[in-house]
Amino acid sequence: MTTLDLLIRKDQLTTTELRHSPQLPLNPGEIRMRIDSFALTSNNITYAAFGDAMNYWSFFPVTAADASLWGRIPVWGFGTVVASEHSDVALGERFYGYYPMSSHVVLQPARTSSAGFSDGAAHRASLHPVYNQYVRCSADPFYTAESEDTQALLRPLFTTSWLIDDFLADNQFFGAAEPGGPPATLILSSASSKTAFGTAFQLAQRDGVEVVGLTSAGNVAFCESLGCYHRVLTYEQLDQINADAACVYIDFAGNAELRRAIHTRFTQLRYSSSIGGTHVDQLGGAKTLPGPKPTLFFAPAQIKKRSGEWGAQGLGQRLLQAWQTFTARVNDPQNPWLVVHHHRGADAVALTYQKVLGGRGDPREGHILTLQERE
Repeated sequence: MTTLDLLIRKDQLTTTELRHSPQLPLNPGEIRMRIDSFALTSNNITYAAFGDAMNYWSFFPVTAADASLWGRIPVWGFGTVVASEHSDVALGERFYGYYPMSSHVVLQPARTSSAGFSDGAAHRASLHPVYNQYVRCSADPFYTAESEDTQALLRPLFTTSWLIDDFLADNQFFGAAEPGGPPATLILSSASSKTAFGTAFQLAQRDGVEVVGLTSAGNVAFCESLGCYHRVLTYEQLDQINADAACVYIDFAGNAELRRAIHTRFTQLRYSSSIGGTHVDQLGGAKTLPGPKPTLFFAPAQIKKRSGEWGAQGLGQRLLQAWQTFTARVNDPQNPWLVVHHHRGADAVALTYQKVLGGRGDPREGHILTLQERE
């Protein structure tokens, strides 16, 4: 038996290689998971773009002589235990969690419970624990069999969206929303991306804010159809927002030129939050920008804060309620926000990766992939 990996060249994300490696016998305490399906979105491209800076390459390192050149991008999905040398994890159990773009993965369950386990591999000990959790489908309040695709595609993204909204509100929108004054202008780039419109969905439920989405001309109609942006503008229409508006910039695109234009135009920019990099060819520094220094949003930090204030159960209940409200809207049969496409096999996965990397396709599309050649 072999494991098939889709490897990505770290310094040239368009270069990929499909590589087989032998499956070695498990050590005591290890399990082997068959990766049944995983989602591929622009969020995963962000993982690759920030792979070194944010240690995303470190979760599933390549064990080969050329490991410094190649990496495995983490993805969210579902796996089934096909071999186990751990007494608390049984054959056939299914788990939701963080996987490589591979056919199989070996994990070392630690801190097992009825809810799941944490991967205790030594190389993951210094990485953020949020990404090391594997949740038993049989015990997961978010899980239903019919919603697996939606969960793989949107759960990690919506969690980030919910936390961005919560972070901004927790900080009173950094003074952009003054009591009795005009609404705060919240500017979201890459407005058609799933994390952006999840954030807009949450923000639009708050009083005292105007949610403005920036997108390409071809995606304006889609963004307007969502109904969660008060205004949708193209990137060339910044002049339609008052230059002296008290505003917050929420940057999902990572476009250095756009960031500079926003920092230069808006004299009352109160906060600039960098979420991700969907435009990987335009990531760049911002050393001489006017206004507030762009700050990278790190979702686990807000999770830690709220877990301390509300407890893990309180945080989970809030997230679950928001998730159910959001996915009911996303899956509205009259006007669905998401249309899922399934891709099976190595070649299909490699082609879909190139498509998502290039930013091509309908923003309503969601891609569910598996490297397993057959059921």
